[in-house]
Order: sequence, then C-alpha cells, then structure tokens
Amino acid sequence: MNPEDKSRRQVLKGSMLAAGAAASGWVFPALAQGERLVPFTDVPDSFQWRPVQPNTTHWQDTRQITDFTTDNDDFYLVQHYGQPEIDNDSWRLKVTGMVDNEMELSLADLMNDDSVEQQVGFECGGNGQRLFHGLIGNANWRGVPLVNILERAGVQAGAKEIVFFGADIATEEIRGREVEKAFARSLSIPDAMRPENMLAFEMNGEPLPHYHGKPVRLLVPGWYGVANVKWLTQIHVQSTRYMGRFMGRDYVTLKKEEVGGVERWVENSVTTMNLKSSIIRVTERGGEYKVMGFVLNDGTPLQSVEVKIDDGPWQRAEMDPRNTQYSWKLFTYDWNNPGPGEHTLISRVTDVNGNVQATQEELPEKVSYWEDFGQFARTVRI
Repeated sequence: MNPEDKSRRQVLKGSMLAAGAAASGWVFPALAQGERLVPFTDVPDSFQWRPVQPNTTHWQDTRQITDFTTDNDDFYLVQHYGQPEIDNDSWRLKVTGMVDNEMELSLADLMNDDSVEQQVGFECGGNGQRLFHGLIGNANWRGVPLVNILERAGVQAGAKEIVFFGADIATEEIRGREVEKAFARSLSIPDAMRPENMLAFEMNGEPLPHYHGKPVRLLVPGWYGVANVKWLTQIHVQSTRYMGRFMGRDYVTLKKEEVGGVERWVENSVTTMNLKSSIIRVTERGGEYKVMGFVLNDGTPLQSVEVKIDDGPWQRAEMDPRNTQYSWKLFTYDWNNPGPGEHTLISRVTDVNGNVQATQEELPEKVSYWEDFGQFARTVRI
C-alpha cells in the first residue's frame, strides 16, 4: 500500500472512531489526552513484540491497542507452510467431491456474487499468558457466505465433512516417508453450513492482504484462528473424517477428563473459542485509574464482565457499545482510589447461559498450551 494512502486511511479511521467514542462516552482503546499507561509488573523486561516480517509469527502488544478495529498490519499472524505468492487473475477455487455440481470459481466470480460484511475478532488456538494474549485481532471482513457456494454445488446425502485446502504446501516426513502436504482444516456439514461462515476477500475495506491469505480465506466466526484457512484453493466434500496434521496431530488439545466415571487423557481438535477475558491495560489520568480488557468467545451473548482487585469483591465492568456478536468485546472498569503498592487484577466473564470463565485451578490438566482461557492475573504498582 502507498504510505500516503495508508496514512490517510488511518487518519480517517481514527477520526471516525474518536467521534463514535466521544458520542458514547468511551475513550478506550485510544489513549485520551493526558492519559498514561501504568506498567504491568508481570511483563519481564526481556519480553519483546516482533514487527511484522515475512514467514514469522506476529503478535500484538495488547497494551498499545489504538483502535477498536485492528489495522491490517498489526493483526496477528501465524503460518505453518510459508506465505505463498498467488496471482489474483489466475487463482481459482475448486469445489469438489460429494457435490452435484463441481465448480471452479475465479476471484471475479466471487466478488460479483452477493457479498456480506461482518466484524469478526479471533485469536490463535495457542494464544495465552506466555504471549500476554497478543495473538489476537479484530477486523471488518467482506466476502461471500460459504453456504451460498455449498448450496449451489449441492452437497450430497451421506457427506460428513468438508475439507478446506490452502495453497501453502510443505514437505513433511510421515512414518519415514517425505510427502507434500497442504495446510488444511475440515468442518462437519452442520458446522460448515452456518450462515455466518464466509469466503473473505476484503479486510478492513482493502483487498485481502498477502499475509492474511490473499486473495481468499475461509472465515469461521467464533472459532480459533486455525480454522480460518488462508490462501484457499479447494473445498472438498467427503464421507469420511479428515485426519490431516492440523486436525489429527497438531492443534490438538490433550487433557485429562472424566469419561463415564473413568479418568482418561482425551484429545480434541481446537475448534470453537472458549469463554475468555483478559485485562490488557491500566491507565491513569489526573489521579483516576481505568482497567481495560477484552473478551473472546464463540459468539454466545454475554451476561457480565467483572474485575477483582486483590482480595476484594468482583465488580461489574462496562462493555463497549461497539461490541458485536463475533467481534472482540472490549470492557473498562473505573478503579477508584487505589492505594500505593503492588496490586493484583483479575477479570472474569459470564455468558447468558451462566457459564463462567474458569480459574486456572479449574482448567483441566493438559500437556499442551492450546486453549489457554483461564482467568489471568495481572500485577501493577501504584
């Protein structure tokens, strides 16, 4: 993108958000004039946030979130088989397998179809305390509902799963043999037919950027980011379970559970986002303190977000009126008259079904870092 165009877009977006925030009484996430960040004492001096670079993981410094919508250049990045270069004009999306009408679609075909826009935020299945929950982002997406394409193709009776293949391919050694494998994830037929799923070709009003899966990626709102296959090239309908690396071996949570009265180690693919909140910023202005954070979940409506300071009671936080069903949900809490010294801050979220974000002690015993959604204690010094 031309630097002047990018600067103009940022100024426009910033002015629109500032106007909306002023109208609603909100100043988060942008820092207000005279407001300062209160440093977290749980972040070691050695911890760093990487700039966006080709073929590397990028995470946000969540303390520095400046907009309700994450800029394309700061939305988190994870890739496993590199970032393939794709020519938009020659790119084709194939729909194959157990369908009545196999299809091959160009980018123009998709863009000329009936499109929808959605605000969707999500995190990596490996996001967690070790990265201070920085593998996260929230964007406005435009694309075609996946269900429209599947209905036109005509999914046949007996089909069980739909596999989404990306153009990112690598050689892997499996049982002593080197084979070429594409990044792929699958959805059951009911999961794939959800009306909110989309084939996205725009991100925040721009053509989908190269790093984020140009020209088209799958978007599955309410699911961890691994489900949102980038550089999408094929949709394949089949009658059997897909057991590729990123469904059967990687992005698999191994945890201890009680199964019919017997304690067993259970494996499950990372799919829908767990109910989670995290405090990401504390600010001070004129002696007044605010605690701010985000919530992510599977789209189930929320009942409340609460904040606890040290051993005090849980206090209700205020939700940002800009929150939508599948966006990240921002919240703020006015921290009145904190005493000097170090303090511990924790948030928890409850949904309308009465599910409460688990404490660290309530999380199942695990041997992987996937799905880190427990209550996260932060510390600051006043």
